Amino acid sequence: MRKLEGKTALVTGGGRGIGRGIAERLGRDGARVAVHYGTNETAAKETVTTIAAAGGSAFAIGQELGVPGDANALWDQYDRLTGGAGVDILVNNAGIGTAQPFTSVSEVEYDQLFAVNVKAPFFLVREGLGRVRDGGRIINISSGLARAAVMPELIAYAMTKGALDVFTRDLAKLLGPRGITVNVVAPGIVDTDMNATWLRASDEAWRQAASHAALGRVGRPDDIADVVSFLASEDGRWVTGAWLDATGGSLP
Repeated sequence: MRKLEGKTALVTGGGRGIGRGIAERLGRDGARVAVHYGTNETAAKETVTTIAAAGGSAFAIGQELGVPGDANALWDQYDRLTGGAGVDILVNNAGIGTAQPFTSVSEVEYDQLFAVNVKAPFFLVREGLGRVRDGGRIINISSGLARAAVMPELIAYAMTKGALDVFTRDLAKLLGPRGITVNVVAPGIVDTDMNATWLRASDEAWRQAASHAALGRVGRPDDIADVVSFLASEDGRWVTGAWLDATGGSLP
């Protein structure tokens, strides 16, 4: 029996990058996976197809985040697609970044960063608490940038992840009596389409990125997915309120 057999998971931003890696891994572990997407339905359906081809079960669910009413709208769709079934694992992975340095970030972009990266997870959890089963798992995807000024020009993005870390810490205390664990996984530089523009711009850019990690390479989505898999499983039952460094040793 696979370790998440009989469980249901919702992975936000599950169609691409780290989210796709997480969705596919949870599917291989036996969970039925709701693959959320904001705009890229094609990518989400490709992820669903990949999970099904590996013998798993999944479905796509679309809802733009960072807009008024996003959490309730997403959960309403989830209820319709699952017949009102609960959820065992909620992975708040969806997020947006910025290429703008501190001196150039506009108020509009700043507000959007916090709307997607902080406000959406907050209300997804709050509005979903009646659906998350006792003994469930909430896993938030943060960033190593929340703990170290490795790329200080991305201060606004790092601030959103710092807020997510605080949310995780306090939520773990609030939900502990229900046996629900709440943890953060913090990636470093990962080879995703979001990073492709600069990461694959040249061999030197790739080597420079790899040099940040003590393990000497750029991260892969499956590196992060495997950590999430541990936390989502029974093996992670005694870990809550934790900040897991999944940067490959990139932090000072």
